[in-house]
Amino acid sequence: MVNHAELKQLQQLTARVGSDPLLTQASTGNSSMKTGSVLWIKASGKRMADAMREDIFIPLDQSEAIEDCLRRNVDPAERYPGVSIETAMHAALPHRVVLHVHCVNTIAWAVRNDAPVQLQHRLEGLHWRWVPYVASGMPLSQAIEAGLSSAQNTNLFILSNHGLVIAAEDCDTIDSLLAEVKRRMAICPRRAPSADYAALAEMCQGSPWVLPDDNEVHALGTDTISQAVLSGGLLYPCQAVFSKSGTPELFRPIPYPNPGNRWQSRYRNWPFLIIQGRGVIVNRTMTPAELAMISGLAQIVQRINASDSLRYLTEVEVSALRK
Repeated sequence: MVNHAELKQLQQLTARVGSDPLLTQASTGNSSMKTGSVLWIKASGKRMADAMREDIFIPLDQSEAIEDCLRRNVDPAERYPGVSIETAMHAALPHRVVLHVHCVNTIAWAVRNDAPVQLQHRLEGLHWRWVPYVASGMPLSQAIEAGLSSAQNTNLFILSNHGLVIAAEDCDTIDSLLAEVKRRMAICPRRAPSADYAALAEMCQGSPWVLPDDNEVHALGTDTISQAVLSGGLLYPCQAVFSKSGTPELFRPIPYPNPGNRWQSRYRNWPFLIIQGRGVIVNRTMTPAELAMISGLAQIVQRINASDSLRYLTEVEVSALRK
């Protein structure tokens, strides 16, 4: 029997979390609840913020999703159309409620080589575990299951180059633990130099380019540390997926063009341009999801220091995202 009160709590939690751009961007992140014999999981491509306005959860029979698929090493996302790629992870966790978010502060820690050591002190007293990077789907599900086998009371997972997973028996506990993790992992972003709006506006005249609505995105063009961070490679899967870029070239700044320079034809297919020392302009064709992702990227790199040793995604890992 469906417990509508519990599902409403999941919807409220999901919508609240999804409305915070520091926790989720565009359609990223997912949540689930096990009620009776049913696993309710957020559908792929749906925005968590819409949980109270739209029907974004898909019901799966737990015996099929867990006992059948996982036992036979079959990814539920391949069997059930429309479900999140993270369904296997949600199914494998024994907790009734699971929340997965691409938290800006978490990712800023999770791309660091020394993250497990740094987080040991920050998360002291919590039942947490570090999960080295693996692809979403069955590999991530199996990595989390392996972690649980050695520490069954784990309810908090920090995913390298990916994000955060919290599991509990009810939504209130998820809410409380999320608030505590946010407090402990908070990083104050750098203040970037102001954008040169006059120069950017001049570039946009008579072109398919416009200024982004989010002024903080301009830090990608005015903050030299952010530029150095992005020049080293791709930091996390969504950076590659939403930009449709398998290399860091798109995220490297270009010089401010001289008069008569044919820059528009050269970059006409690029979704956005990071202009060295000036700011950022975006193509009119960019979708709201793509705009949300570049905003999230700006927030992440503003929380990474020049001295941080970073783990970028490997070529093999990036290639796997296109399959």
